[in-house]
Amino acid sequence: MTQRIQFNEVVTRDGFQIEPQFIATDAKVALVDALSDCGYAKIEVTSFVSPKAIPQTRDAEEVMGRIRRVPGVEYTVLVPNLRGAERALESRADELNLVMSVSETHNLANLRMPRAKSLEALSEVIRAVDGRTPINVSLSTSFGCPMEGEVAPAQVLDWAQRFADLGVRGLTICDTTGMADPAQVARLCEALRQKLDHLQLTLHFHNTRGMGLANVLAAVQAGITRFDGSLGGLGGCPYAPGASGNICSEDALHMLEAMGLETGVDLPRLLQVARALPDIVGHAVPGQVAKAGRSCDLHPVPAAVTELQQQLQRA
Repeated sequence: MTQRIQFNEVVTRDGFQIEPQFIATDAKVALVDALSDCGYAKIEVTSFVSPKAIPQTRDAEEVMGRIRRVPGVEYTVLVPNLRGAERALESRADELNLVMSVSETHNLANLRMPRAKSLEALSEVIRAVDGRTPINVSLSTSFGCPMEGEVAPAQVLDWAQRFADLGVRGLTICDTTGMADPAQVARLCEALRQKLDHLQLTLHFHNTRGMGLANVLAAVQAGITRFDGSLGGLGGCPYAPGASGNICSEDALHMLEAMGLETGVDLPRLLQVARALPDIVGHAVPGQVAKAGRSCDLHPVPAAVTELQQQLQRA
């Protein structure tokens, strides 16, 4: 495996959206700026949704207006509707990320409308944007729904094709509640690549049941080269019962680099950023590599071992 992996960071949007305490705008801007220097392909900065729905992103315009734009990094935002798209365009977003659920029940819970209505609304956004900014569509609950159970691959392919026909640049296939397993991931990724390999295909996993990194590996082996992750493993959908955080960016990147894959991310620098995250959110975070260090980071030989080695040499 020699392909380059493109990694997208979602901590300031997906990671922060369920944090109970509002995270200061200054902290969000500083975090995005720090992440911009780490080599990410894309950073999902915020969402242009109603502040009543997601209070954490009520400062979306200010954050987008203050971040430092680094060449080579795309700054994307989530938008739910035409009004959100207009706000995002005014904020000079590099990409608009639209979202709906493959599961009808989850779409009703999350977006308060049936899937057909979501398709109609998102189609209106795509037509209104008219190619001025690239559009990605995130298909939530693509592997399983906590109310309906496993989602059939045919459903995912059907909805994916509808948006491909509307001319979107990319699709993000989301395991919103962490229900996917590696075999399921491999099957769906192979089917998507056979049918829609001309699109930018991104996989978005949660680690709810501890299979997040295994699912990343299965997707890589199926030829997927784009992934979302959240610093520290923060995040979760407010409308998905039991959905814990996203896969941890630094843990996933460490795994990929240990396997010899190129990510373009400066992992030591990213780990420095990750170690500051608990102070930003006010609690411990799930990420492991920031605590343990990289597997290639060696420790000093204990003095007792050095003394024993010297004794053995003298014997």
